[in-house]
Amino acid sequence: MSTPPIARLLGIMAALRDPEGGCPWDLAQTHASIVPYTIEEAYEVAEAVETGDPEELRDELGDLLFQVVFQARIAEEAGAFAFDDVATAIADKMVRRHPHIFGDSKDLDPAAVNAQWAAIKAEERRAKAARAAAAGRPPAP
Repeated sequence: MSTPPIARLLGIMAALRDPEGGCPWDLAQTHASIVPYTIEEAYEVAEAVETGDPEELRDELGDLLFQVVFQARIAEEAGAFAFDDVATAIADKMVRRHPHIFGDSKDLDPAAVNAQWAAIKAEERRAKAARAAAAGRPPAP
């Protein structure tokens, strides 16, 4: 049985960041130091969309996914969270923000879906700011 692609990618990242035999450049990176690469990859995804070349888009999406895996690995090493936590968080958010699919709000037109999304997102921001204030942290941007 072959390894699922995401498990293989996570394993590659773990090997690159292995303190005993990993890549010196990858080991030296921090959340902040790889931000420029993440931004560059996002722009390259946009450029690939503009060209309409599906192979180029596939490759650039892979590069962007690698940046997510890289950030998650750094966080995991620090004991903050792991890649599965990132995947769980976005899955939960998509279910929460689509009650017209996963809840009781049915038969909405695109404008109503957009309004509902904005209202849910605004409530999430209010709740996040309240949690930050309760913890004595500044609110996230």
